[in-house]
Amino acid sequence: MSTYTQVEKSGLFELTDAARAELVSSKYYNEDLAPTSVSQRNWTTYNITMLWVGMAICIPSLSLASGLIGMGVSPWLSVLNVALGNIIVLIPIQLNSQIGTKYGIPFPLFARLTFGTRGAQLPAILRAITACGWTSVQAWVGGGAVAAIIGCFAGKFADAGWTIGLPSWGGIQTVAAGQFIGYIIFILFIGWVAYTGMDQIKWIQNIGGPILIVVMIALLIWSASVAGDAGYGFMEVMQQGNDTELINASGGMWNVYMGGLMGNIAFWATMALNIPDFSRYARSQKDQFRGQLYGMPLPMAICAFIGAYFAQATKLAYGEAMFDPTAVFYHLENKIIVFIAALGVVMATVTTCVAANVVAPANGFSNIAPKKISYKIGVVITILIAFFILQAWWIYGSGGAYFTWMNAYGTILAPIAAIFIADYFVCKQKRADIANLFKGENGRYWYSNGINWAAIIAWFVAFIFPLLTYFGVSGSFFTFINSINYIWSFLLGFIVYIILMKTGMAGNSFVTEEEHEQFTDRA
Repeated sequence: MSTYTQVEKSGLFELTDAARAELVSSKYYNEDLAPTSVSQRNWTTYNITMLWVGMAICIPSLSLASGLIGMGVSPWLSVLNVALGNIIVLIPIQLNSQIGTKYGIPFPLFARLTFGTRGAQLPAILRAITACGWTSVQAWVGGGAVAAIIGCFAGKFADAGWTIGLPSWGGIQTVAAGQFIGYIIFILFIGWVAYTGMDQIKWIQNIGGPILIVVMIALLIWSASVAGDAGYGFMEVMQQGNDTELINASGGMWNVYMGGLMGNIAFWATMALNIPDFSRYARSQKDQFRGQLYGMPLPMAICAFIGAYFAQATKLAYGEAMFDPTAVFYHLENKIIVFIAALGVVMATVTTCVAANVVAPANGFSNIAPKKISYKIGVVITILIAFFILQAWWIYGSGGAYFTWMNAYGTILAPIAAIFIADYFVCKQKRADIANLFKGENGRYWYSNGINWAAIIAWFVAFIFPLLTYFGVSGSFFTFINSINYIWSFLLGFIVYIILMKTGMAGNSFVTEEEHEQFTDRA
């Protein structure tokens, strides 16, 4: 009987048919978590580029720059902040993509490889909860567009003057009633799209992305018109300087700018973890690398420019920078334009919400009990948590709250991305025994009672100090590390993990080159 459990084809690995048949009965296995076969890895550079374009071009991307404008940063510095943050976070995204393409495994299995079969629940649940928050935020944005569409037929239904009070952190927050109703409709819709499977993502992204590009161009034209009415030429808007009074009120230039940079890095911190959920469909490492390089930084920079221009133009025209671009719908009188623009926002927001925020938590919840929780049940759980527990109206209520949210979860997730990279590239030398990821206590990735304590300790040590500042701990040291929270947590997690793994906490999780050859067949 063959001892091979995996087959290598042109640098890509898949389980043998015999190994897959044997693992089906494992309680740690289900079809949603199963590694993709090499034939299933058929996403080209174009597919991956369009996936990222669909995810990147969204309303919250515009708000990264508009939020900085609202805190007093100049337009060009705001654009630079967003662009630099996205280039930085692309590094861990690219590195953590490689294992997905090479071995065909999704994020929960990557977590098992590093944190242990049971320990994997920690990064999976943290990623899932964060994604639920983003699901709620994206649904809030989409809900505003839905409300605008309804308002085209129901008059004042979606008008900002009709408000209700919603429970929020620290009290009751007043929001537009029409947007809340639109939020309910939209979150149910994205739940349906995600529930029907991955194929729906490709279909929607191919339609929604181009439409939203047109909508964003229209937003830029509207902003230029508003600025023109206020007496400012097109480039005069972008040439405005910092608002020193606002910056000082927000904590000073260092805190505002570095807080913005860390928030911009954290914007895609979730994808830096679960990118294998998508890279496992890539045809080759070259396809996934180029697709992400082409599809993420440039669209994000373009969104930053439009967001900065929009916010600065509204600041010059109305005295205060608008944060949420969907508020423009309340300033337009032509219902045809409102309908078309809002429809584009809805379609493109569905793409981002499902691809970037629903797939990962659905797989993460499935990983908790693979035999009881399928991907579809995971989708339902995600929608329920996003709707009933997390408060989009608070997170997306202002630029300050928006960056506070991103910095807080970025601090916690950064060391997980770093630990993944340290484990796969430095400790395990890019060698993995995929079949053993489904064998639980009988596999090499069981570590100590199912948990790799080196990963848990490194994660905790890395994030705890900057996170303490959110609970009132102060001092120059804490203020400084909080201003570089993502970088601090990432580097410390990377270093501490490698040190701990060198002390013998790894058990037999390392696969030698000789072992790798013994269970790998070369096609």
